[in-house]
Amino acid sequence: MAENVVVIPTYNERENITQVIDAVFASGASCDVLVVDDNSPDGTGQLVDELARSRPGLGVLHRPQRLGLGSAYIDGFSRVLEKGYARVFSMDADLSHDPQYLPRFLEAMERYDVVVGSRYLTGVSVVNWPIWRLALSLTANAYARMVSGLPVRDCTSGFQCFGAGVLRRIHLRAIRTNGYSFLIELKYRALRAGFTVGEIPIIFVDRRRGTSKITRREIYASIATVWKLRLGFYRE
Repeated sequence: MAENVVVIPTYNERENITQVIDAVFASGASCDVLVVDDNSPDGTGQLVDELARSRPGLGVLHRPQRLGLGSAYIDGFSRVLEKGYARVFSMDADLSHDPQYLPRFLEAMERYDVVVGSRYLTGVSVVNWPIWRLALSLTANAYARMVSGLPVRDCTSGFQCFGAGVLRRIHLRAIRTNGYSFLIELKYRALRAGFTVGEIPIIFVDRRRGTSKITRREIYASIATVWKLRLGFYRE
């Protein structure tokens, strides 16, 4: 078993998942992989089962239906914490998060308890997004920083690394949000618990295959979430 693990939620990612898994194992970061599949109609979970037969360190957690991003991460994080990994990554399955950055995360983890892969640390590092989505993301992140006090440029990034002790301390099952708001609450809880949060720059490339799972409604929900966090609605 490796010291590190990458948790990857999936729903209809059959076109991308093999390439993502192979890239993680080729990254040089010494990571295992846990795919959390929400009973994908396209057979993503079954494909990962087949791949796991010849790839040590690859596992899949099958869930009965589509239950949301936050829920998938909570179940995945809980599973890998039971196994004793030292560091836990969250990463998308659509190739927008490049596994080549994994070693850089681990370098930064020597200085921080949580490391976020940021699209906005050195300007804007996003490729192939429509202008409305980029503008909405920038606005939502600026607003989230202002209201929550999070010391990161990319509050909604899903490419992250956590020390296992962070995830144990912040009471995962107490997290109230699901969707992409979950990504904000996770960082906020780590900061409130006294952990250090840092960033590294990444280039985010929008998916080439498949359909994006994020909606404008979820981005708007993340804006409401920061006020609920600030006002204490989500205290455990």
